[in-house]
Amino acid sequence: MGTAADPGETRTSVWLTARPAAPARRRSEAPSGLDRERITAATVRLLDAEGLARFSMRRLAAGLGVTAMSLYWYVDTKQDLLELALDSALGEFRLPAAATEGAPGGAVEDDEAGWPGRLQTLARGYRRVLADHPWVAPLTAAYPNIGPHARAFDAALQRLLDATGLVDAARTGAHLAVSQFLHGCGGTVRRAPEDDFCLALDVLIAGIEAKAPAGRAPARP
Repeated sequence: MGTAADPGETRTSVWLTARPAAPARRRSEAPSGLDRERITAATVRLLDAEGLARFSMRRLAAGLGVTAMSLYWYVDTKQDLLELALDSALGEFRLPAAATEGAPGGAVEDDEAGWPGRLQTLARGYRRVLADHPWVAPLTAAYPNIGPHARAFDAALQRLLDATGLVDAARTGAHLAVSQFLHGCGGTVRRAPEDDFCLALDVLIAGIEAKAPAGRAPARP
């Protein structure tokens, strides 16, 4: 799978590329104190502080106190690192679990009324990520967004849609509506007040409830 992250550039996602192990002799030459996790965390901090347009491997390396070439022991390209940072940001909030399930993989039980309450939790958590990290929204449009946290997010959304009882075209339409709502709010999240976002979310949930089979839409308090 390729993605055009930059004009004229087609590349393969970091999540679909197996990075070959370096020979033992060369591994011993790698800079000490670095690993992918530390580099990714530093990337998130730099993006938060200076924004996507100013991000560079040189700036990142300077913040870590290493040379820019040192980073390439752990990632092949800057775009790979941006993908890793994107998925790291998406892992910052805990996902609502299905009401009948435990809480594996960081999911957390939600006591709100059925799937509408869990969908509100999911959407508000996603909005907080977009507000805290303005660079996330443009990266979700530029990259496949198929890292482990992104897949866990989609699995949580699929569980919520399972709970609605919707099938076929109605299920597809609900998934599309929620996905577009969440991804579309990235450009307005800093401008739209929280109350406006919640109102729009309530309208979306009401529309899904209207399509849900009788008995699958929990009564609102």
